[in-house]
Amino acid sequence: MKIKRLAALLITLICTLFISACSGISVNRKANTVDNWSHIKQRGYITVGVDDTFVPMDFRQKNGQLIGYDVDLAKAVFDLYDIKVSFQTIDWSMNTTELKNGTIDLIWNGFSKNPERKAKINFSKTYLYSTQVLVSLKKNKIDQIAAMKGKTLGVQTGSSGYNDVMQYPQVFKKRIKNHEPILYDSFTNAFIDLNAGRIQGLLIDSTYANYYISRQKHPEDYTQINSPFPKEEFGVGMRKSDITLKRKINHALTKLARNGTITKIDHKWFGKKAESPLLYIN
Repeated sequence: MKIKRLAALLITLICTLFISACSGISVNRKANTVDNWSHIKQRGYITVGVDDTFVPMDFRQKNGQLIGYDVDLAKAVFDLYDIKVSFQTIDWSMNTTELKNGTIDLIWNGFSKNPERKAKINFSKTYLYSTQVLVSLKKNKIDQIAAMKGKTLGVQTGSSGYNDVMQYPQVFKKRIKNHEPILYDSFTNAFIDLNAGRIQGLLIDSTYANYYISRQKHPEDYTQINSPFPKEEFGVGMRKSDITLKRKINHALTKLARNGTITKIDHKWFGKKAESPLLYIN
């Protein structure tokens, strides 16, 4: 009897796990194939996936509060629709997977458009431009990219900088030590290693570099070298099925550009250094 009872319990457990797995697959598939706007509007909030160390786009204060350029902009967009924004920290290297699995609704985190990402997901209109810059310490005497020969380069895993290093190997990959960059989960950790001399150069978004360096005790200790990589366009990433959501976000971005909100957010985080194509809308 005990054996039969154990067998019955085992079968029940297997069936429960199977049903749960199928249910999860069903939910994920539904989120990835359905226009979710009405569901988002009904529940009253939208979930945004972020890297909460990406200064100044999304980062945490000492008290744990999430702040940043993208935090302000996302809230401003969805305030227009009476929808709250729930920010969820994700593994940045898994951002599109999290989106397609339905665990988040948007990727809004200085998210650069590129052909590989466009093949998987949809993007809003571009709201900010950025470039990749090589940051080093003046004492390293790296005043041009060629000076990185034999030196160690750091980049963030899954970042546009990493993609550029791999896509244009003649620029960095063929020059740097071991012909491979050191990968970091966050730019914060990369700067720690740069300051400690464990790497000699860091390829990074100019938005982060400008903000970080300007707030150091001795910003004059750093150098920035423009890369030859194409200018980056920041957009909001979403599932291809979310056609209405894309239209709503684009409409809101245009409205916020025209009423001066985006200019205020630009000046708050970048002074007059921000370059937003939205501000040229007629």
